[in-house]
Amino acid sequence: MSDGAVRAVRRRYLEHEEVDDPVLSVVNIVDVFLVIIAVLVIILMQNPLNPFSQDEVVMVVNPGQEDMQILIKDGQELTQYEATGAIGEGQGIRAGIAYRLADGSLIYVPEADD
Repeated sequence: MSDGAVRAVRRRYLEHEEVDDPVLSVVNIVDVFLVIIAVLVIILMQNPLNPFSQDEVVMVVNPGQEDMQILIKDGQELTQYEATGAIGEGQGIRAGIAYRLADGSLIYVPEADD
């Protein structure tokens, strides 16, 4: 065999070895997992209750149900209130009047101090 033929055989052997290399498939799997982790991080950051945001968020779970909960996140503090089904009562004085407008908005008019 000539020197050029030996080089061609070696080159063909090396190219064939790269195609069947199992390490390349592991690298592809690692790439897929990196993309999945990046998507999960993006989803976590868009969650309103994510622990890294400093926003104030109020979230109502099961509104109008007996097991209704209100979650309030103010910075790093998370407060949870649960409905008991009891009607609020207590002592107090009348503080003003609320009116509902035609567009559905409410207006509160405080009473003048006497």
